[in-house]
Amino acid sequence: MTAFILVSGTFTGGWIWREVAAGLRESGADAHPVTLTGMGEGGPPAGPGTDLETHIRDVVRLIDQVDAPEVVLVGHAYGLYPVLGAAGRRPERVARIVNVDGGLPQDGDPALGLVPDQALRDRLLNPSGPAGDDGLIAPPPLDAWQRWGSVEGIGTDGLARLARCAAPQPAGTLTQPLPLSDAVAELPLTGVLCTANGSSIQLVEAAVGFGDPRFQALTDPRVTFFELATGHWPMLSVPGELAAVLVRAAAGEGHRLAETAKEQPVHLRPFLMDVPERPRERVGRFDLHLPEGDGPRPAVVFVHGGPLPAGALPTPRDWPTILGYGQYVAQLGAVGVTLDHRLHDFADYGRAAQDITDVVERVRADPRVDGDRVALWFFSGGGLLSADWLAAPPPWLRCVAATYPVLAPLPNWTFVDPRFRPVAAVRGAGGLPIVLTRVGLERPEIMATVEEFLTAAKECGANVEVVDVPSGHHSFEALDHTEEAREAVEHAVRTVLGHLRG
Repeated sequence: MTAFILVSGTFTGGWIWREVAAGLRESGADAHPVTLTGMGEGGPPAGPGTDLETHIRDVVRLIDQVDAPEVVLVGHAYGLYPVLGAAGRRPERVARIVNVDGGLPQDGDPALGLVPDQALRDRLLNPSGPAGDDGLIAPPPLDAWQRWGSVEGIGTDGLARLARCAAPQPAGTLTQPLPLSDAVAELPLTGVLCTANGSSIQLVEAAVGFGDPRFQALTDPRVTFFELATGHWPMLSVPGELAAVLVRAAAGEGHRLAETAKEQPVHLRPFLMDVPERPRERVGRFDLHLPEGDGPRPAVVFVHGGPLPAGALPTPRDWPTILGYGQYVAQLGAVGVTLDHRLHDFADYGRAAQDITDVVERVRADPRVDGDRVALWFFSGGGLLSADWLAAPPPWLRCVAATYPVLAPLPNWTFVDPRFRPVAAVRGAGGLPIVLTRVGLERPEIMATVEEFLTAAKECGANVEVVDVPSGHHSFEALDHTEEAREAVEHAVRTVLGHLRG
């Protein structure tokens, strides 16, 4: 009989696993939902010193009490922190760790990264008064749970139950660093990714391909993944599906990255068009792709997506797709500008925005560029960086383009400054031409931001032209070498250049 120990996230206790535990028991497994200290009825009350160490000891105590040679430790969001801490102290008893829609915390990381509010994070880091007088953080009100994760699929009754049963979170559980034993890295691991909350196997594969060392261990054959098409609380929205996934995870099933990790990463695959080579000049953090002829020419500045690991090589301006766009517009008579910006984390959008501003100023000052005819073109997660330019477009900005863009922060992008929200900024765009390339096989959570943007654009009368690629995927220029895809690139490029020359 497989024994599961179920550890919940912030503000919640063992009650949240009720339906999942019932499903596990029906399958013949043993299920032990945990209510950590201070997290509600059935658990010990919180005291002034309740912290992450307290919760780790709670889980260790239960491991010692379970009458089974091995256990499967399941941690949801914050619950992963005490799970990892406990696994390091009883590694010989742990058959597998299951990470339900959590991050990838490292040794010494506190759980502050789960807190969506900067003001609250600042309070937690203030030793003179991190929370209330009792050291507790009140759970969010009914209408604010979505800030802590997507509530898709929960329904009205489930959300009311979440708010009604929630308990205050002891501040020390979020601020104390995670003590992570080396033994944990040797344990089998399964990730359950909730796609409506912005997680997916595709994103994990991309992170591995970018060379981020934190993700390389995920290519171990003992590491598996499942996706659930739901929000951040699958134990409330799809408890039956989650229970079935946990049973399969315990059996070692799931998607493995070991094979796909051997393939060429998507961002390094060839551009879908064979573009004649034009001269390229490197200036600091940007490159100029130069057309034939003399005289100032209009320019298109291409802004890559992210966040990306700081040490990823080659850098985006040398990726075949970004390079291909820069060379293509140069072939057609404009200056192509490709650049590297420092979007390495969700908190870096402000820094990346300044990088782009600095590059644009230098490009406009170049005598080979007509500084009054410039377009900005954004890709993927770089789409959020279009917000400043849409909100108050300068007169020299003749067009903004966006290809498979993210146009509002995804539910789990908790550190993104609210300023970077194109779905709101578009109301300031006026008559600025906007060329949006939309792919039909986009991830649903990204497509939702595109549709929200188009709705807002229609309401305010913004000048948006949509270029559709019905059979296209995210990064279709590298993945879909089809006539439909090539025509979409040609259409988008020529439309942007038309606005620059008009």
